[in-house]
Amino acid sequence: MISSSKLKSVDFYRKIPRDLTEASLSGAGLSIVAALAMVFLFGMELSNYLAVNTSTSVIVDRSSDGEFLRIDFNLSFPALSCEFASVDVSDVLGTNRLNITKTVRKYSIDRNLVPTGSEFHPGPIPTVSKHGDDVEENHDDGSVPLSSRNFDSYSHQYPVLVVNFYAPWCYWSNRLKPSWEKTAKIMRERYDPEMDGRIILAKVDCTEEIDLCRRHHIQGYPSIRIFRKGSDLKENQGHHDHESYYGDRDTESLVAAMETYVANIPKDAHVLALENKSNKTVDPAKRPAPLTSGCRIEGFVRVKKVPGSVVISARSGSHSFDPSQINVSHYVTQFSFGKRLSAKMFNELKRLTPYVGGHHDRLAGQSYIVKHGDVNANVTIEHYLQIVKTELVTLRSSKELKLVEEYEYTAHSSLVHSFYVPVVKFHFEPSPMQVLVTELPKSFSHFITNVCAIIGGVFTVAGILDSIFHNTLRLVKKVELGKNI
Repeated sequence: MISSSKLKSVDFYRKIPRDLTEASLSGAGLSIVAALAMVFLFGMELSNYLAVNTSTSVIVDRSSDGEFLRIDFNLSFPALSCEFASVDVSDVLGTNRLNITKTVRKYSIDRNLVPTGSEFHPGPIPTVSKHGDDVEENHDDGSVPLSSRNFDSYSHQYPVLVVNFYAPWCYWSNRLKPSWEKTAKIMRERYDPEMDGRIILAKVDCTEEIDLCRRHHIQGYPSIRIFRKGSDLKENQGHHDHESYYGDRDTESLVAAMETYVANIPKDAHVLALENKSNKTVDPAKRPAPLTSGCRIEGFVRVKKVPGSVVISARSGSHSFDPSQINVSHYVTQFSFGKRLSAKMFNELKRLTPYVGGHHDRLAGQSYIVKHGDVNANVTIEHYLQIVKTELVTLRSSKELKLVEEYEYTAHSSLVHSFYVPVVKFHFEPSPMQVLVTELPKSFSHFITNVCAIIGGVFTVAGILDSIFHNTLRLVKKVELGKNI
């Protein structure tokens, strides 16, 4: 057995009897200062331990999402009709996708960007295969020319008014003209406007009646609208309810379509039409006409990670457009790349790198409005976007764990005057490099070691200072005693 006396011999902390110690004011003051210094240094060390340390490097893109990149967007066009609005994608590899509809939704909006109804045209518009009669014949005008002065009177007089909004310079309008006049003449013979009066065909020259065409949101020529008596009562937030015809344009197809519009309307149709009790047949070549001149386009597209463009334009294979009447002013609610970050992921992003995350949706909230006029006609708006991917990882147990990845971009926009139909172009250029931000975790043992060093170091330094101060005072007292003697 080891005796207690032998154990006491290895005591590193031998005690001095309290009666043999002497307290002093200088020692008390120095003890207070030392205690405050320990608390301050401990707080600094704790703050440094809790702080996030990261290292940043630039490496070749090692994306896990493959060669494709997702683009989410929400754009509002106060002067572009949903009827012809098209989303197209192209890139330097030759990819050219036109009028994407599967992942894109359109909603009619007014000039104040307020929605005016449900989703516009959820399905694709039927393709027009016949743009007129194969054999063109000269026919006298069978349709009634309308203007701003007599349009309302005709629309209230006849149960069904079918109007061809055209432009004399338009190729498709000229293709339609013979079959339209022939159809109008046939319908006049079958349903005499004086005796029967259930349907009448008319036409409007949009180069002469600009305001009338603008009132009915005509942006492509020719546009065939179906106006039913009683359906122009202002409901649905104050907007008219009409229809557009998208079927074939030869005489046979037009006559067959007109017959379906008249089929369920009795001869004594004036009272019935006003009461709006006539049955309407479903026609696949007929769709609701745009309620307003604006359109909100939202959705996403997937593109290859090469330079390319997303283009919003007025497009149709069977209509012509007047460039001076197309206005592509727009407001950007969202335009971002990559997977959408959840709130949790975004908070993690801001925790690790407060300076990252502010440019993942750089265009959001920006408006590009061009007032229509002679000076600002034919304006194409182009956005140039340069994209860089940022990836955040952490080192845990000597392994790399991915936390967040996002795409940020810079944006430069310009307005370009053109002789062609105005469009909106988003040119994007992904970078082959990416920014890698690595979180560097700290060891808890290192934190404890530093805390012990702080306590021991301050205590030792304070003891040394107290000894120096005490010995100095003793020396001064000895000198003074020697002088007195």
